Amino acid sequence: MSMFCYQCQETARNSGCTVKGVCGKNAEVSNLQDLLIYVTKGISQIVVKHGLDISKLSEVNHQMFTSLFMTITNANFDDAAIEKQIVKMIKLRDGLAEGKDLKGLHDAATFSVEGHDAMVKKSESSEVGILATENEDVRSLRELVTYGLKGMAAYGEHALNIGKEDTKIYAFIYEALAALLDDTLSADDLVALTLKTGEYGVNAMALLDEANTSKYGNPEITEVNIGVRNNPAILISGHDLVDMEMLLEQTKGTGVDVYTHGEMLPANYYPAFKKYDNFVGNYGNSWWMQTTEFVSFKGPILFTTNCIVPPKSEEVRSRIYTTGASGYPGCEHIVADENGHKDFSKIIEHAKKLGAPEEIETGTIVGGFAHNQVLALADKVVDAVKSGAIKKFFVMGGCDGRMKSRSYYSEFAEKLPKDTVILTAGCAKYRYNKLNLGDIGGIPRVLDAGQCNDSYSLAVIALKLKEVFGLDDINKLPIAYNIAWYEQKAVIVLLALLYLGVKNIHLGPTLPGFLSPNVANVLVDKFGIAGIGSVDEDIQLFMGA
Repeated sequence: MSMFCYQCQETARNSGCTVKGVCGKNAEVSNLQDLLIYVTKGISQIVVKHGLDISKLSEVNHQMFTSLFMTITNANFDDAAIEKQIVKMIKLRDGLAEGKDLKGLHDAATFSVEGHDAMVKKSESSEVGILATENEDVRSLRELVTYGLKGMAAYGEHALNIGKEDTKIYAFIYEALAALLDDTLSADDLVALTLKTGEYGVNAMALLDEANTSKYGNPEITEVNIGVRNNPAILISGHDLVDMEMLLEQTKGTGVDVYTHGEMLPANYYPAFKKYDNFVGNYGNSWWMQTTEFVSFKGPILFTTNCIVPPKSEEVRSRIYTTGASGYPGCEHIVADENGHKDFSKIIEHAKKLGAPEEIETGTIVGGFAHNQVLALADKVVDAVKSGAIKKFFVMGGCDGRMKSRSYYSEFAEKLPKDTVILTAGCAKYRYNKLNLGDIGGIPRVLDAGQCNDSYSLAVIALKLKEVFGLDDINKLPIAYNIAWYEQKAVIVLLALLYLGVKNIHLGPTLPGFLSPNVANVLVDKFGIAGIGSVDEDIQLFMGA
């Protein structure tokens, strides 16, 4: 096989992509991503073995986030950019190692390569990739932790961009990555590390929540326009709110409108962005529909993070710009200066030369139900539960994807009893956020908390309800979990929920291909993890529980 990757839900045959990724990445990109992760493990072993002061490793800390983030599914397809990052990380690694005893360190901490050909050869070698771990169960647990760390790094980088960081999170990432090179650790040790990953996932999401809300205000209930205006426009996709702010500032007064796409939709809920007259609303649907919706948008598209689908035409590719951890061959990449500022003038001038977006739908959708907003409605929600008006909450957060089987989630939402409420975050909401599901006494039946990282809000809401109802166990709440997953940020959300003690989570449309049968059994036995069945059977199961 020329590559091996099984980190996303759409991995081939639910066992692994071995020639080309279903996501669109080729074997060279996949192998280079493996090598980049390999280097981060080597750096981590040096940091841990020599007890380095993490507070003095600012550049290394930040580049660790970026390196992990770049390898998330659909984030970066640019082999040259990944190779450049590997060179940077090896230089940082060797700087840390200078003058230190390297005896007994793993090859990941000591190898050297010179030139493109040598790097590609190293990336293809048997000791670098996922399959270097021969024991299936150990491999499964190592990858589960690795994917959790990738999601954690994504959230950490967003917080860092706003100026918030926590050295304890960096310390744990070093600890965990170094542990993944330790062949003396048992499966039980790795299970414990998995739960600890969930603990730090909670911390990372809390940090990002604090960063976002301290700078942009608490999300508030908002009607978001999904129609268009007759002005040239830029579509901004991904997750990074700092990029969103800079783009809005730079387009102000230019005659160029800005629309959100995909996971950037929740930017519409933040008070700080509502002052911009050229901020129109949201265009389109979930990330995987971009191959058709980018054609009709007409203007430039800025990717701030992952969720890139390889464009089908050169015309569309010529309108795509990337920044941050994202990248695609042939697309211009916008780099921040030493002060973190990004110059989007080229995108703005590009937009002025193109037509206005083609209208694909009209109307509004409602969101903005992060924890602060929902807790402000707590009395109303509690009264509705006590009166029986609300029988059950369904957490249906997570990711969307291309598989036809994901129609399950639209049907599930439509068939839920009218006395139930859906709590959601992430792009999974696109399966049902435009359905007319009504409300319960003025409480919408779909409460959208925001991006995938805002799943933290759903945990805060659940913990607050536990307190209000005087319960000793979060699992005694009238809340069921039916979560869709796709990539590694969903993995850290899952691990965070497990750390918080949530049990009986249903995960679909398929269980992760990277779970070995034995590891899957541990999750089933210890946490009640389950897959999905038919819509009618699952609703009956949930409502009867």
